[in-house]
Amino acid sequence: MLIGADPHTDWLPDGVQRDDRGFLLTGSDLRADSDGGWPLTRPPMPLETSLPGVFAAGDVRQRSVKRVASAVGEGSIAATELTQYLVGRPDRAAR
Repeated sequence: MLIGADPHTDWLPDGVQRDDRGFLLTGSDLRADSDGGWPLTRPPMPLETSLPGVFAAGDVRQRSVKRVASAVGEGSIAATELTQYLVGRPDRAAR
């Protein structure tokens, strides 16, 4: 068995969209027309899951490259997207 071959995403809420093997759908791969689809008017960020503000990186994503270096890079991108998400939230006061 290879590390990353099974996504182990069962701990996430059912509303987080997955493919038929359990890998998480992110960004433009999200199915807006399904139950629990993308709920906001803005498009999802590339690594954002169907639960706004929850991001996925590495082997757990549906279309990941399944390489350590790629997962590390995606983690860095996910951190940047999370920062953008938090800064853009209307319920946060400007500092």
